[in-house]
Amino acid sequence: MIRLDHVSKIFAGITAVDGVDMEVGAGEVCVLLGPSGCGKTTTMKMINRLIQPTSGKIFVDGRDTATVDEVTLRRSIGYVIQQIGLFPNKTVEDNICVVPDLLGHDRRQSRKRAAQLLEMVNLDPGIFLKRYPKELSGGQQQRVGVVRALAADPPVLLMDEPFGAIDPINREVIQDEFMKLQAELKKTVVFVSHDIDEAVKMASRVAIFRAGRLIQYDTPDNILAHPVDSFVADFVGSDRTLKRLRLLKVAEAMVGDPPLVRADDTLETAARLMAERGHVSIVMVGPRGRARGFVRLDAAHGRPGTVGEHHEKLPCMVNLRDDLRTAVSLMFMHDLTWLPCVDDDGFYRGYVTQRGITHLLGATYRDR
Repeated sequence: MIRLDHVSKIFAGITAVDGVDMEVGAGEVCVLLGPSGCGKTTTMKMINRLIQPTSGKIFVDGRDTATVDEVTLRRSIGYVIQQIGLFPNKTVEDNICVVPDLLGHDRRQSRKRAAQLLEMVNLDPGIFLKRYPKELSGGQQQRVGVVRALAADPPVLLMDEPFGAIDPINREVIQDEFMKLQAELKKTVVFVSHDIDEAVKMASRVAIFRAGRLIQYDTPDNILAHPVDSFVADFVGSDRTLKRLRLLKVAEAMVGDPPLVRADDTLETAARLMAERGHVSIVMVGPRGRARGFVRLDAAHGRPGTVGEHHEKLPCMVNLRDDLRTAVSLMFMHDLTWLPCVDDDGFYRGYVTQRGITHLLGATYRDR
């Protein structure tokens, strides 16, 4: 969808971007990272020709952008900035519809889409469409800024540190909402950020710049697991293995086909199953297979009675679709070495252990 072919930019004899080659596939989110002055924002702005390249070519959907009228090009590419840039004299509805109106889209349809997009970022159209920017919080204004960039349904979206000025709590919320939006709309996004955690969370691919040069362009997991040099390693941080926990799902570390017991099973049965598998505890499930509690080996071994009479409440569970950062956090919070894994309906599917997570992370390094 977007291809940069040996693109450079020189300002007054100073090279800001130096021979960048990269390609962003359709529907991907590419995050540009690097220290201040490294060329990431200049690179992004050359895509919609807010900055003209000194040399090289940029293609969007197969078209050389140098052959496209600048205004036409920019109206076909959504653009979100940190300062938001809403027009203070226009309502939220009219702000969102600025580009559709310029393009001559049907007014009724563009207003309908504005309402739909607001709903997708959890802003009630009945409340917010007729408000003015000054009546919104910073986080709400930023959501409107994102929606405005999407109003004309552009295939490409450029984002220049769009969440950098928002407090951490609202930033997480808006990032999550944007990711849900992206999962549905599948835009091709180029996203400038200074935050490695944001890049790990949101990117399909990450481009790390230094002094105008593209140093590494790869998936977030590969950049964290295999930085190409000491600069990239230092930039992503000494805790890069922990950052990888966000990228891996519980299902990837889960041990499936777990032993289990039901309330009317005997403690003897529970103890035997644990001994066979080398476990010190076992999950009790309900009649349909939902996790309901657990029994410890020392509470079951050599004792009469049923599991239902002696089970303990599970301190917590983790969903298969959660990331491993969530699982590890729960383990530390509850002083556990394992967690039962359940699906969206609460059915018991397996378990994950600290040792299993460590092994999964370590395998990546051993394979290289």
